Amino acid sequence: MTETSPTTTASPTTKASTTTTAGSDFIPGGSSPTPSSPISSSPQPTAAVVAAATPVAAAAPEPVTAVRTTSASAAGDQLARIEDKCARIEDKYARSEALLSKVEDKVEGAAQRMNEAARQSDLTALRSEVRAIADRTKRLPGAGALVLTAVITAVLTVVLTIAVQRLNLQALIPV
Repeated sequence: MTETSPTTTASPTTKASTTTTAGSDFIPGGSSPTPSSPISSSPQPTAAVVAAATPVAAAAPEPVTAVRTTSASAAGDQLARIEDKCARIEDKYARSEALLSKVEDKVEGAAQRMNEAARQSDLTALRSEVRAIADRTKRLPGAGALVLTAVITAVLTVVLTIAVQRLNLQALIPV
């Protein structure tokens, strides 16, 4: 994988210039001329001397840069995977929340139906009790029967009191 990134290089004889480098062509500390960058007519002894004097040193930073690029891209890939997992977890959470709200609605509906059924059974029990009381009160004597009973009781009380007085049975009545 080759990456193209703008870099700024400066040498003692030239101004800072922005160049575009490809992954394997990049050598830290040196500049690579491109058609878009100005080419100076004076030689760059610092970069040439360093590259000629220590060819191993010039080659050594390349793998370090590749490792840094690889570790940076690996970290970026890992971060992207983590973000994807977070997004999936958030989606699952949202779906779970939606399902829970549906279940909550169904439970509330079932609770309302059960309450209604309990009310209906309570009403049924209440109706049966009212019927039983109504049946008991229907068997009770009416107002005419109560008046008749009161008149008969009064007449009998008077008749018995007169009979006791005429027969001199007053000694039997406690005072």
